[in-house]
Amino acid sequence: MIASATAATARVAFAASMIAYGVHALVTRELAGIWGPVPKFVPAQAALPWLVGVVMLACGAGLLWRRTTPLAARVLLAWLLLWLVLRLAEAAMAPGVAGYWSGVGETLVVVAAAWTLVAPGDRGRLVARVLYGLALIPFGLAHFVYLKETASLVPAWLPSPRAWAMFTGGAYIAAAAAMLTGVCARLAAMLAAVQIAGFTALVWLPILASGKADASAWSESVISLALTAAACVIAEVLCQAPSQCESASSSSRPVA
Repeated sequence: MIASATAATARVAFAASMIAYGVHALVTRELAGIWGPVPKFVPAQAALPWLVGVVMLACGAGLLWRRTTPLAARVLLAWLLLWLVLRLAEAAMAPGVAGYWSGVGETLVVVAAAWTLVAPGDRGRLVARVLYGLALIPFGLAHFVYLKETASLVPAWLPSPRAWAMFTGGAYIAAAAAMLTGVCARLAAMLAAVQIAGFTALVWLPILASGKADASAWSESVISLALTAAACVIAEVLCQAPSQCESASSSSRPVA
């Protein structure tokens, strides 16, 4: 019962974050994070925020009702995969720019969450785990490549901001390794979700609460909320699978 309630809460939060992103795209008429920047070869770019906003609103609303969830999840996944190809194309044009790969990672996290809604079985969990692991690699590397910028986001009341930036970057990379190998993936998924949620709570929500948030802060906050909700969905789904840590520890016990 508790697991079912947790899953329902995570999925409602994910749906709400998709709705929030849709509203953000329609209000600002800009694409950020999961959807932007868009490669220059894509036509009708002025209309894209409207299109993305409408699709995200519809998919997010569809995920809130059980009858429409399967269709909404499939449409959302197909839409996200299309944009993932565009993000990969953008990153491939400038492979040395870590920021582009972080954008790919953001899209991958949401793709992984949507995948769990479309394919909830063991195979779906495996695909989601691998996608999530791949997404966390550029997250971790960006903390080191953009160390100064990341450290500047650490709350002032925390000591040694550079150390925190490096620690969280290393934690992302460690979680990625766990996801890709399947060793302690369940624990890694939970801790990664906590870290993403902590970043949202400690960095962006206080900026919004201060009333001094600019357009960029609002965009980053919406992205961070979407990533938090997606990470929680993935962690909840992976927690339904047997733990590799438990299996390894059980197999190492002597037989009586």
